[in-house]
Amino acid sequence: MKIGLDILGGDFAPKNCLDGAILALKELPADVKIVLFGDSVKAKEYFTQQKIDPDKFEYVHTTEVIEMGEHPTKAFSQKPNSSICLGFKHLKENLLDGFASAGNTGAMLVGAMFTVKAIPGVIRPCITGVLPKESGGYGIILDVGMNADCKPDVLYQFGVLGAICAKEIYKINNPKVGLLNLGEEPEKGNLVSQAAHNLMKDTKDFNFVGNIEGNDIFSDKADVIVCEGFVGNAILKNSEHFYDMVKTRKLKDEFFDKFNYELYGGTPILGINSTVLISHGKSSALAFKNVLTLTMDVVNAKLTDKINEVFQ
Repeated sequence: MKIGLDILGGDFAPKNCLDGAILALKELPADVKIVLFGDSVKAKEYFTQQKIDPDKFEYVHTTEVIEMGEHPTKAFSQKPNSSICLGFKHLKENLLDGFASAGNTGAMLVGAMFTVKAIPGVIRPCITGVLPKESGGYGIILDVGMNADCKPDVLYQFGVLGAICAKEIYKINNPKVGLLNLGEEPEKGNLVSQAAHNLMKDTKDFNFVGNIEGNDIFSDKADVIVCEGFVGNAILKNSEHFYDMVKTRKLKDEFFDKFNYELYGGTPILGINSTVLISHGKSSALAFKNVLTLTMDVVNAKLTDKINEVFQ
């Protein structure tokens, strides 16, 4: 297996990327090779300084990077030798099994949609966020930013994608899928929510448990929470800031500690023809290590193949 890592992406590249790769090297099986996309000269110099054999990694050399503030579509077409573009090129040519980056999220989404492309039948690919449960388990929420506005049939598909992801990646048997709304009753919410509920209520494609409210997010009422990307992103960012406040106040709590984004590393883009993971721009070495191990888990779970089977 070969996993690509963009070492030019993120607020603290390349150091945090390289430190994360070193940490991952100690955990990944011997048959998993990490391919680094970026300045190979600087990477090898850094590894040598850290007394790490540079030959433990493979390299695709480039110094071109899509900056965080650049327009994703323009940058993707104007910078074909950027680390992100080269990563997607290798994915498309089946030279990689998975690719991860903490770089320009928009460029990652452009690459996913126009290079490896959506699985036939998937209307809108999406991204998930992990939410800890008060009981000690985990759930996922989707979409968290890829699709700000969604039609009812797109929300329905999120239920399908989320259920597959929860089962195959997070090992939740028969995951409960809930539609985020402002009330439990089917007639509550806006027209999109009402129509989505109507599509979901009798489905046999996933275990639908009905509408859930904001105070159910961290409960066991649902394992998969479906919502529009605008709402999901707001919830995810709120949760991340909550953890930052807890940490600043030096409050120690086992449940609150699970809100640390570093523990999850990143999130897969669901519904595309390859394994692509997006990491937080401020990712630490621990986060990069975890996104590499998660990429391996997603590849091993054959998540793309299983989603493809369902939609065919």
